[in-house]
Amino acid sequence: MRALFFGMLCDRSPLEGLLEHYDKIHECVGLIRDAMECYVAGGTCQDFMDLAAQVDAIENEADAIKRRIRNHLPRRLFMPVDKTLFLNYTNAQDNILDSAQEAMHWLAMRRVDIPEGFQKPIVDLIDEVNVITDLLGPALKATIGLIYLQHTDRDGTKERFRAVRAKRHEVFRHKNSLVSAIYNSEQDFKDIYQLIHFIERLEDMGHNTERCADVLRSMIAR
Repeated sequence: MRALFFGMLCDRSPLEGLLEHYDKIHECVGLIRDAMECYVAGGTCQDFMDLAAQVDAIENEADAIKRRIRNHLPRRLFMPVDKTLFLNYTNAQDNILDSAQEAMHWLAMRRVDIPEGFQKPIVDLIDEVNVITDLLGPALKATIGLIYLQHTDRDGTKERFRAVRAKRHEVFRHKNSLVSAIYNSEQDFKDIYQLIHFIERLEDMGHNTERCADVLRSMIAR
């Protein structure tokens, strides 16, 4: 009932702002893949630095969206969902972008020659992170639709959450395998340290995406 009441009082839902913020995540993941391909091909080239700067810019735009959403929240009575859950979700979704930005900073810190045997597995991990973040979009849209009674497919919405969790487990296993292989390689320890931190920030993106799905699940709990 709160959702319906809020919809009659306000032209714009605070939940719609989350979709705008989510679009920035989608932009970032694609840039990270392009940047990684550039890095492998030519090291810390100008194109790579330009892509890293674009990630920083997108993260700043996302922060501005987050602040706007939080600064214009209605009174608790008129929130379509519990305010604490809403704020927890904005934090988790923003953390995805923070991890993306940190991943790029680790890669840009100094030149690392990535062995050929690790190049494809790292790009594959980025692709898996791309998939899990792509899965969050439909889960968020389905949740908003269910809250505002635009549809009644509760089971279908929950299935979208399960898809995020399943992909998160794949990302976690891939990360562990890759970190183990890099740690046991013959690379210089500084290279190992830098690559592992880059990979762990990618996995953090998957972890925070799963957190988003968990909070969305709580929003529609009976």
